[in-house]
Amino acid sequence: MDLLKNFFKGDKIVWIIFLLFCLVSVIEVFSASSTLTYKSGDHLAPITNHLTLLMIGAFVVWVIHNIPCHFFKTGILLLPIAWILLIIVLGMAAINGASRWIDLGFIQFQPSELAKMATIITVAFILSKMQDEKEANPKAFKYILIVTGITCALIFSENLSTAILLAVSVFLLMFIGRVSFKQLGILTACCGVVIIIGLCTIKYVPSDTWEKINLERVITWQSRLNDFFNKSEIPPEKFDIDGNAQVAHANIAIASSNIIGKGPGNSVQRDFLSQAFSDFIYAIIIEELGLIGGTIVAFLYIWLLMRIGKIARNCDKPYYAFLVMGIGLLIATQAIFNMFVAVGIMPVTGQPLPLISKGGTSTLVNCAYIGIILSISRHVNELKKKQAEQTTDQQIHEAAISLLQNAANMGKEQISNATNDDTPQVNLKND
Repeated sequence: MDLLKNFFKGDKIVWIIFLLFCLVSVIEVFSASSTLTYKSGDHLAPITNHLTLLMIGAFVVWVIHNIPCHFFKTGILLLPIAWILLIIVLGMAAINGASRWIDLGFIQFQPSELAKMATIITVAFILSKMQDEKEANPKAFKYILIVTGITCALIFSENLSTAILLAVSVFLLMFIGRVSFKQLGILTACCGVVIIIGLCTIKYVPSDTWEKINLERVITWQSRLNDFFNKSEIPPEKFDIDGNAQVAHANIAIASSNIIGKGPGNSVQRDFLSQAFSDFIYAIIIEELGLIGGTIVAFLYIWLLMRIGKIARNCDKPYYAFLVMGIGLLIATQAIFNMFVAVGIMPVTGQPLPLISKGGTSTLVNCAYIGIILSISRHVNELKKKQAEQTTDQQIHEAAISLLQNAANMGKEQISNATNDDTPQVNLKND
């Protein structure tokens, strides 16, 4: 037992949640990888690769959670590196209408994942260094906008959903970091105007125009928006299931489930969903594990965020609190994006479900996030232990002083009583 305690340091609940995510991931990715199995002809290859990546990710968690958390500030240096890699990716050939990866042979490296991590680390550092008595220094808002703006500008043309995800997470972190409501209100209004103009531009500018200026990716956004906002009733016999296959089969997967689902490995729609193991894995989870399983998975993310909030409240330095909260908000927001897409609340975004979906860079980066959370929780636990030891030592010291004082008082009383007993009694008689 002591060996396990020394091996798995940090918050034990976070460890349990991480292992539960890994368990769900192994089961559901194995079930949802039927299309990959068909293409490769190897039934075990997809899950073998995923298991290998999860084991590497678990090792990443263990290594990072042993690193003292004050070293995480050096993650700021990753930001310019990520920017350079994003610029390189923009000049590469597109895959499925977007260029997002650098193929390293053994893995496809996604610079946007590194950029998200570096941006959260940098924003947490800025907020921690620029705290006034009542709120964050107004200059912090400007610096955060510059850092986040550059990152999102390099990401959004090829991965709009990731840029929005990062922007939302940073906004929430600024709210927690006591950035003034006036600045946040102005930012919200400006973003609202930009979003409305952007949506109208994407929706109403003809697709031929986007194609002429080599912005084919916008055509994909246009198609997704049209599908999402088209709420007209379509007779079943006229519904084009092939034209909108992902959303259609995700809806079928959810509609055909029940309270307990069809059971692990019994999904039907996995054979029709092209990204069943990634972007739409939550639909497969609901189909196989039912509403109960889908609710439990959603609760795991809520539980993780609650534990992160508890860790942040007990941090002794603002940087640790802002960093762990930024990571928690990033994971939770991405999970919300994925689940909302799967159940039809949001347009298709292409965001994987953190720590569950099959992936390469995203899996390793999410494991690094868990390692950082555990490292900070380990620091908090050590801080509590020192405070408890100091409190115990102080109590022992006070008890010892109290005993000495009582002993001294008792000694004085005994001396006083002895003196009174030895004093001769003199009786004066009147003649």
